[in-house]
Amino acid sequence: MTVTTMFMTMLPGMFRTIAIFVLTLVFALPLGMVIMLMRQSRLKITSSLTKIFIAIMRGTPLMLQLLVWYFGPYYLFEMPIGGYRFTAIILGFSLNYAAYFSEIYRAGLEAIPIGQYEAADVLGYSRNQTFFKIILPQLIKTILPAMTNEVITLVKDTSLAFALAYSEVFSIAKQISSSQTSFIPFVISGLFYFIANYAVAFGMERIEQMFKYYD
Repeated sequence: MTVTTMFMTMLPGMFRTIAIFVLTLVFALPLGMVIMLMRQSRLKITSSLTKIFIAIMRGTPLMLQLLVWYFGPYYLFEMPIGGYRFTAIILGFSLNYAAYFSEIYRAGLEAIPIGQYEAADVLGYSRNQTFFKIILPQLIKTILPAMTNEVITLVKDTSLAFALAYSEVFSIAKQISSSQTSFIPFVISGLFYFIANYAVAFGMERIEQMFKYYD
């Protein structure tokens, strides 16, 4: 099998990996904000349960969580799992990363001085105006470095989907390498992850430049 053939065989897996990455961000970014708000809730039971959820998501391996989401419905409710694999992957990744994102949001929000809120109140801003016009731009600027690290980690963590026998790029690379007794598939997959992470880092850097309003 030639290098070109190997690449073409792995191409569908690359698209599946990108799909996991994109859908995880689509669901995890807003969900992380919701979780952060629940953690900050004045209702003790809400904040306590949210803290427990975050602790579980951050304190257990993502691979284990994927296995729980995939096999859990079968063992608990005897639900068929044949067509549930991709759903379990997105669910597992989204909830896990939402927990991490929520803590990044919280840290960024708490880093903004209380005087910002007081000044906005004196100037007659509503709560929505204060958040979207004053707090949110500062929050984004503050959390971007931490978010960049998490998004880069997500690119690499997509390889954990192999635990559910999902044919993403890393799984296909292992299959080809085993059948062809070749190390080249791993090189191709490594280049794919490197290029993807470089693109993410480049894009996040451009966003950071946009928020350097003090320049």
